[in-house]
Amino acid sequence: MSTLSVDVTQNGSISNVDSSCSMAEIEEYDFSRLPDRPKNLNMERQRSFDERSLIDMPLGLSPHLSSRAENPSRVIDQFDSIFTPGRMSGGFNTPRSQFGFEPHPMISEAWDSLRRTLVYFRGQPVGTIAALDSSEEKLNYDQVFVRDFVPSALAFLMNGEPEIVKNFILKTLRLQSWEKKIDRFQLGEGVMPASFKVLHDPVRNTETLMADFGESAIGRVAPVDSGFWWIFLLRAYTKSTGDSSLAEMPECQKGMRLILSLCLSEGFDTFPTLLCADGCCMIDRRMGVYGYPIEIQALFFLALRCALTLLKQDAEGKEFVDRIVKRLHALSYHMRSYFWLDLKQLNDIYRYKTEEYSHTAVNKFNVIPDSLPEWVFDFMPTHGGYFIGNVGPSKMDFRWFCLGNCIAILASLATPEQSTAIMDLIESRWEELVGEMPLKVCYPAIESHEWRIVTGCDPKNTRWSYHNGGSWPVLLWLLTAACIKTGRPQIARRAIELAETRLSKDSWPEYYDGKVGRYIGKQARKFQTWSIAGYLVAKMMLEDPSHLGMVALEEDKQMRPAMKRSASF
Repeated sequence: MSTLSVDVTQNGSISNVDSSCSMAEIEEYDFSRLPDRPKNLNMERQRSFDERSLIDMPLGLSPHLSSRAENPSRVIDQFDSIFTPGRMSGGFNTPRSQFGFEPHPMISEAWDSLRRTLVYFRGQPVGTIAALDSSEEKLNYDQVFVRDFVPSALAFLMNGEPEIVKNFILKTLRLQSWEKKIDRFQLGEGVMPASFKVLHDPVRNTETLMADFGESAIGRVAPVDSGFWWIFLLRAYTKSTGDSSLAEMPECQKGMRLILSLCLSEGFDTFPTLLCADGCCMIDRRMGVYGYPIEIQALFFLALRCALTLLKQDAEGKEFVDRIVKRLHALSYHMRSYFWLDLKQLNDIYRYKTEEYSHTAVNKFNVIPDSLPEWVFDFMPTHGGYFIGNVGPSKMDFRWFCLGNCIAILASLATPEQSTAIMDLIESRWEELVGEMPLKVCYPAIESHEWRIVTGCDPKNTRWSYHNGGSWPVLLWLLTAACIKTGRPQIARRAIELAETRLSKDSWPEYYDGKVGRYIGKQARKFQTWSIAGYLVAKMMLEDPSHLGMVALEEDKQMRPAMKRSASF
């Protein structure tokens, strides 16, 4: 397996901060000592034919791409090398885009709204709050969430404003070193916070940080995804700025190793996937995703691949690189073989025999064919496929989860053929997955007796609401990136234009309710930050597809197994 490696430099390193350091010690550190840009950075832009075809032509398909790309990997073969560090996206600070597109009137409004959500700690921007809705009780929407900040961070990076992202990476890294306890149980050293907030003391005129590692969350579940998003953002920052000194800091290297140690530790697992509790990711309430949810497995794969490009090739780094490579090979085979569903595989499962006891068993998880939901037979198109929601002993969750499938494309967990099949599914099932407002976080909704059992009668996750089939505009940036990577930008444009008819008029809601996403969510916050940032990132990527290099990775062909079943390929 080929990996990227860099020469190690020590500029920008700071003294070690061990796990017992106090809040005051963390807060007093002068982060201004870190360099903003590397020296002698080659900024020359080299555009490949594929990039020119996507940028210079109208944003449909380039001449060598059909609506179902014959060779989708060709589109991204060189995107990793064409991305320009430190480039500001055209069209957001000027009357006209450099590519000749007239900026949509929502863009300046979105940027103004995004900047109003900035959170400052001792004069430095360190993140964005979850929502700026003064009409509702704040609860924890006035905090900086790690997962929520991701689209905000990408928007600032694409607009040539990396400082806030660097500050965020360093602050959350310091929070990782805190002692983390829930009741009398101590969490793993590598756990990243779900969120943090800045507390102001007007009497003492001081500011302190307060982090939540799950002890205040609904259900008291630690965020498994936070550490993966942190590694992703560290790579995005490095790709955007060309500055590797931040990632090379001993503290960042240690932070990555601590996160990876949690995930790569040996135990009783017989699968390479991660066993998780309900509510450990974006779907942060009880929704039946316990076990091996696709969102976590895809993010795990993405984080492992990002870490390969960031870890130093020293003694400690090489040990982790070896472990990562072995895990990636096992994980990619497992996911592509057992989580993938297309028409042929669905038919195979329908005909499964049960109670097979041998190494040659076909029905390896002993899935009972009678447990297949009726809706999946009509939902599955002739051409198309997707990674199902969960696979475990006698369990297959056939629901579609948008985030996990989009991340699978961006991380190249999905093969080029599988990526094309996912795009085919989205086009074929547009009304179900997009409807009147992109995009369904999962499909279909669970209801009636199943809803009572799976959610525990959760009043927020009623059918076609919130995480139970609700429509989330933030997912636009993930869809757009996946569309560009597969050579299907027209799908992204169609979704963005649909969102533009309502998002601003509806005051940027957190989510929409209803089978087609027609209604503003019954408990949705207005001016939800990641709805705003997700729209901006989608627009910037569609205008300048070279931004894709910040969020996507090329396929490693050495990890590609021989796929024998493929009705959709």
